[in-house]
Amino acid sequence: MIAHAVWLYFRFPLSLLMVEDMLAARGIIVSHQTVRLWAEKFGRAFASEIRRRAAGRLGDKWHLDEAVVSIRSKKHWLWRAVDQDGFVLDVLVQSCRDAKAAKRMMRKLLKSQGRPPRVMITDKLRSYDAAKRKIMPGVEHRSHKGLNNRAENSHQPFRRRERIMKRFKSQRHLQRFASIHDPIANLFYIPRHDISSSHHRELRSEAMNLWPEIARM
Repeated sequence: MIAHAVWLYFRFPLSLLMVEDMLAARGIIVSHQTVRLWAEKFGRAFASEIRRRAAGRLGDKWHLDEAVVSIRSKKHWLWRAVDQDGFVLDVLVQSCRDAKAAKRMMRKLLKSQGRPPRVMITDKLRSYDAAKRKIMPGVEHRSHKGLNNRAENSHQPFRRRERIMKRFKSQRHLQRFASIHDPIANLFYIPRHDISSSHHRELRSEAMNLWPEIARM
């Protein structure tokens, strides 16, 4: 029951009240506040297990991008890195968009991935180049607006959630949500390019079968 509630909340753009109603339709009566506590407590554990299983299996081409998020009328930046297949590597919420913030994101990526990328692709924000020279001087860096569509597109599911949730309460709230949401989204994400419909169904079934296994950890 808990795993199903967490799955609904992070897998689809649903509010806590929507999840409460969907559970009630199945005869499970809990408040939306209970759903929120489950999402935070168990969602964090599920996301950690997904990250552990994905360690070393994601791509070696990093696409980095940052999206502005307004929290209590103040701008924050959600930095996100995805690989060449569109899987999210890591996220970091920061109040700045400068070289120091870019360095912090790159250090976090190196720690979580355990190795530098073969290629790093960004838009033309100069902070990336300044940070890369300090943190990963030997890595090839391609800076071009048109090359970074994959990272920019990765913000779209988050934008849908942002509208449903009617914005975030704090930087910590945003970081916590994104750190749980993105690994769970990775589990059910299936790259569309060069995949037949039968293979797509196989990958989807594999993800659906893996979720209960992760939820029992």
